[in-house]
Amino acid sequence: MKVTKLVVAAALTTAVSLATAPVVRASPSCDAGSFCAWAAANYGGKAARLSLETTLTNKCVALPDGLVAKSWANLMTKDVTTYEGATCSTEAEFTTYPKGGTYVPNAPFVVRAIQVWE
Repeated sequence: MKVTKLVVAAALTTAVSLATAPVVRASPSCDAGSFCAWAAANYGGKAARLSLETTLTNKCVALPDGLVAKSWANLMTKDVTTYEGATCSTEAEFTTYPKGGTYVPNAPFVVRAIQVWE
């Protein structure tokens, strides 16, 4: 009887843990050489892809279609600074992320623009 209760309790605990755990995609879809941004945390929702073909280095680039990103991945070969403001103002939040494979599934602030560094 005690073993049955323990097994049932363990099964219920596991089920509750799985039901309340956040869904995190193991590997977001983002091509090498790209900066990808998603409208929702954990690489969900509307997405945008920027590359050196579509951006200029050392220039502020607003995310396409007014996207406000809550998660992103920097797979560019250059460092990228993300900005809360669409004009890359340093009066709001901003942070630089290293090149080559930086993943941010749950951003510390929303991002409206980026700057790719030489």
